[in-house]
Amino acid sequence: MKRWAMVLLLALVIAAFLSPFASPHPDGLERVAEDLGFLKKGESPVLRFSPMPDYTVATINDERVSTALAGVTGTLITLAFAWGWTKLISK
Repeated sequence: MKRWAMVLLLALVIAAFLSPFASPHPDGLERVAEDLGFLKKGESPVLRFSPMPDYTVATINDERVSTALAGVTGTLITLAFAWGWTKLISK
């Protein structure tokens, strides 16, 4: 198996099986926004219509499966963006 395929497989396995165990506590920026009282001001219409708000897939009720699917989807989107960007700048 090619090296890039192994790396992709590893990234997808990590996204699928480890993301459901991520900390439920807010990240640093969200925590500061909570502490300083401007968290609600940061919620724009873009976030309300996000395809994966809070790293979940809205149509799936099982929280762990939803988070795993969001992790895999995010990994694939990031890979596609990076691949496209490198193709664009390498020309």
